[in-house]
Amino acid sequence: MPEEVLFETEQGMDRSEIASYLRAVAGRLEGDGTLALSAGSQDMTLEVPSRPTFEVKAERETGSGPPELSVEFELEWDEGQDTGEGENGSLTIE
Repeated sequence: MPEEVLFETEQGMDRSEIASYLRAVAGRLEGDGTLALSAGSQDMTLEVPSRPTFEVKAERETGSGPPELSVEFELEWDEGQDTGEGENGSLTIE
């Protein structure tokens, strides 16, 4: 399925700055579920449904340079649908 990027930003930050962004997202998810994203000339508002699918992925990318590690947190849902599906067991993050 083709993918259309609606908003994207990437920049180096201190861990504490990243934690602040993640706390802001957590607060919005616990609240009304509205996420307003803005960076430069880009802006977008998303209404996260009450039961999106939550994906956590850790990866190692190898290639021409040194290996790169990443962790991705993704919320996913069908447009216009307010249900979640798929369960692979309980997630624990420590």
